[in-house]
Amino acid sequence: MYYTVRHVTRFRYSAPIAESIMEVRIQPRSEGLQRCLDFRLSTSPKAQIMSYRDALSNRVHHFDVPNRHTHLTITAESIVEVTPFPSLPEALAPSAWDTLDALTADDRYWDMLKPSHFIQPSKLLDDLIAELDIKRRDDPLTLLSEISKAIYENFEYAKQNTRVDSPIDDALSIRRGVCQDFAHIMIALARELRIPCRYVSGYLFQQADKHERSSDGATHAWVEALLPDLGWVGFDPTNNILARERHIRVAVGRDYSDVPPTRGTFRGKAESELSVAVRVYPTETPPPSADLSLEAKWLPGMIEGYEYEDGMSRQQPQQQQQ
Repeated sequence: MYYTVRHVTRFRYSAPIAESIMEVRIQPRSEGLQRCLDFRLSTSPKAQIMSYRDALSNRVHHFDVPNRHTHLTITAESIVEVTPFPSLPEALAPSAWDTLDALTADDRYWDMLKPSHFIQPSKLLDDLIAELDIKRRDDPLTLLSEISKAIYENFEYAKQNTRVDSPIDDALSIRRGVCQDFAHIMIALARELRIPCRYVSGYLFQQADKHERSSDGATHAWVEALLPDLGWVGFDPTNNILARERHIRVAVGRDYSDVPPTRGTFRGKAESELSVAVRVYPTETPPPSADLSLEAKWLPGMIEGYEYEDGMSRQQPQQQQQ
């Protein structure tokens, strides 16, 4: 399957600012059954864009806009090929727990087993573990599928209830959130079982007949767990499905803090507003005729204002993955 992804991010400033420094993680990965065949990144105002790979092989682009400006638009266009996934077994052997323990006996997967910035032990997490009776039983694949289903059934998908920087306790306390929250909760539960688990940032091609809960026009997030003989297997607790051909992987990390689509600072005395628009469609269909950059949706929970003294540098607002 071939997909075209168009991702437009726009920052608007209430007054001219002196400089913007930005890094972005929005280039789809090329590995396994996914290949990024083409990627183009542009900015307005224009900037010289450079790139590197981080410790987890995510492609990071970065640039500096040193001149005064009142807006910054980042446009990324990708063509991605995703090969159909082989079928997974219905379950693994009970001995898979022993095999998994042997795989994690050294420090190779330490980062994906320990608490991280957004994923910390808490009483609310312990309460959920007790409520759902989360403990080692059956086999790792079966148990992870049960956890994904439990999050789907016990948490309401609702925007404007959590923020981009919300810890898991925010969603745990009100039992609602967005895909970023659900991914963090599932990772926390998997790590309590000593299953290496990582956060995946990307896109979901949505089909009208699937009635998915994730937000159209936004980035998506899910998790990958390391399983014996299967490698990294993707679970989407927001929609209670496996991450397969319709999931386009961009970046992986311990949690959202490792893989925000955009991260940066600006200098000046101004308020900053963020809008994001994402469109994913099969390349067999004609591309939309409208200019997506003019149709950027104002996504709830993503807008923050800043006002500081001239010359001060402050963080840009970040995108919550919905």
